Amino acid sequence: MGIRRTGAAAGPDSSEDGDLLDAYSRAVVGAVETVGPAVVRLDVPLSRSTPAGDARPDRTPAGGSGSGFLFTPDGLIVTNSHVVNGARVVDVSLPGGETACGDVIGDDPGSDLAIVRISHTEPLPYARLGESSALRPGQIAIAIGNPYGFNYSVTTGVVSAVGRSLRARTGRLMDDIIQTDAALNPGNSGGPLVSSTGEAIGVNTAMILPAQGLAFAIASNTVRFVVSRLLRDGRIRRSYLGVAGQTVPVSRRLARHHGLAINSGILIVSVEPDSPASRAGLQANDIIVAMAGDSVTGVDDLHRHLTESRIDVPTPIVILRGVERRQVIVVPRENPGTGTRGSRGDRG
Repeated sequence: MGIRRTGAAAGPDSSEDGDLLDAYSRAVVGAVETVGPAVVRLDVPLSRSTPAGDARPDRTPAGGSGSGFLFTPDGLIVTNSHVVNGARVVDVSLPGGETACGDVIGDDPGSDLAIVRISHTEPLPYARLGESSALRPGQIAIAIGNPYGFNYSVTTGVVSAVGRSLRARTGRLMDDIIQTDAALNPGNSGGPLVSSTGEAIGVNTAMILPAQGLAFAIASNTVRFVVSRLLRDGRIRRSYLGVAGQTVPVSRRLARHHGLAINSGILIVSVEPDSPASRAGLQANDIIVAMAGDSVTGVDDLHRHLTESRIDVPTPIVILRGVERRQVIVVPRENPGTGTRGSRGDRG
């Protein structure tokens, strides 16, 4: 007598599990086949001589490599600012083995994004930028890049969270960051975070070490905005006041006395000569508590206000000077350090 199998549902369940696995695999494979040909490797040499007849000094303080991806068929590549590392030119390796010289035509350390351009006679494969505002936690997230020199590696995970904040290497806070558990390693920076539909939903930018499963990408909507400004102006225009400050507590009694719904503000440590702040009469030891009608509880709040739209626009600022509450009108100017490396995150 033969052995009878128990659990008649085992066969169908197993088949369903296989179908689900196949569906997942097909989604990942399809997305990689769509976006993978657009992913490139970027190498910044330790030194590069200036081409004959070109008076521009190339700034390459350190070599390194990272990832990027083509987002137009005519050779425009988006990557991280920290990947290009202040260089004017980088070496670009395409998936098919072809190499090209890339010119860095836009660099914004404040958002950790940069644009590289390569010349090519034929249209190149490129990745489409998706709509990051539609992302939901739990969606499939696929990272493609070149970690530790293992070119065009693929890792998968999910969108762990959206709307995170992450500090750029300049100290400026970046908002609308995607958190994912798709594994990232050094060399993945600048590569795309891809949806199951084959759209780039972000630019991979950082991981937290030694934690596992904590990685971050700049949302595609932010990428779209920054890229458009870099292509138009070569930089991101931001306004500035000309103060250096730090977040400090405001006593509950003082806040209640002046009707302020805050418990902290920005202590002005110093004021730059001939700056908008200086012209408005701001002084060291003043505490900024509001700008344009909104509470300011720290340096990050101030940075969120100092956008391009504030340039040359008279703006009311509320300060505490000693125990007095005062309002001054400041006319922010364009930040002269915009688009350059080394700007301080505690300046506004």
